[in-house]
Amino acid sequence: MRRFLAPSLLLLAVGVAACGEGAESPGSGTGAGSTSAQPDAGLGIDTAGWKTDFSEHSVPLSEFVSGGPPRDGIPPIDEPSYVSQDEAEDFLSDREPVLVVEQSGEARAYPLQILVWHEIVNDELEGRPIAVTYCPLCNSSVVFDRRVGGDELTFGTTGNLRNSDLVMWDRQTESWWQQLTAEAVVGELTGTKLEVLPAQTLSFEDFRAAYPQGDVLSRDTGFQRDYGTNPYVGYDETAEEEPFLFEGETDNRLPPKARVTALFSDDETLVIPFERLEAEPVVNEDVGGGPAVVFYDPEVASTLDEETIADSRSVGTAAAFERRVGRRELTFELRGDRFVDRETGSEWDITGRAVSGPLAGEELRPIRHDEQFWFALAAFLPDAEIAR
Repeated sequence: MRRFLAPSLLLLAVGVAACGEGAESPGSGTGAGSTSAQPDAGLGIDTAGWKTDFSEHSVPLSEFVSGGPPRDGIPPIDEPSYVSQDEAEDFLSDREPVLVVEQSGEARAYPLQILVWHEIVNDELEGRPIAVTYCPLCNSSVVFDRRVGGDELTFGTTGNLRNSDLVMWDRQTESWWQQLTAEAVVGELTGTKLEVLPAQTLSFEDFRAAYPQGDVLSRDTGFQRDYGTNPYVGYDETAEEEPFLFEGETDNRLPPKARVTALFSDDETLVIPFERLEAEPVVNEDVGGGPAVVFYDPEVASTLDEETIADSRSVGTAAAFERRVGRRELTFELRGDRFVDRETGSEWDITGRAVSGPLAGEELRPIRHDEQFWFALAAFLPDAEIAR
């Protein structure tokens, strides 16, 4: 049996993700300003070169650990370019995962084979400044609006982790931000939250079917990376393996690396394990007092399995929506390979669009949901309820 990389080898792999020839990201290294005058006060990591106000923080500074690379050693993409779907066929297989963002009817796909090497893309879609982020160690993809008040921020990687999750920094104030909570946790903007935008992981094949005019993030990033390969070979081989660079206690309600989708409302977080979705590809639930449905597509490849992502096993993806159209509440089921509502018999696709039947053309409203490993979600939201 192929085993997950030993910690020393994974550090080397992360270092490989950080190295290579190519353009240097603005603000990378230690050239962003003078060292903060504040003492490290519990930080066990190097603060040389940071202008961050470390006296302002909402979490213990001792919880941050170095991930290996320096600031922006895993370089964000600041000048993204795009290709057509036909051009993307040259480097994407049908099962490969892409993170899809839609704004004002325009959709864009961000291949995880690129995000796994960069973790952040500072972009703009239909006039909206967005940050598209992916943390391989948590397997978490989150998209934010980059604006705070009237100011537009750009983000990079600090090189540090908290609960094994990506810690970002903004170049305008050098505050540190937690990816999974969308919140500034150190520095001038501590306590500020970014607006999380709807996003969905799809197979490239499903993206093409749902958004035939959508474009795709290009491999022309300004950096030389071995796109299409996985620098974290075997990281998700078994759900029982302990996570890397995670110093907390894991919640034993599920295996640490069990894949889950979390549905968020104002007062509730509902967790649905992929193990349930594999047996029950349509789940009708209630979240925050409202009716919800989760659709599951089993034919999406893992980003973190084999050396070549296209060869990785299928792990699936989930999508969550309000299960009503207007005031009419719907109940869904799987018929063959189709998502169908029992009330009208209309057929729906993985993006929540009715493609045939009396409701053809209608769209379900997305519910904010994140796919990730259980250990990470439980670390930040220990009271989350599991719908088994």
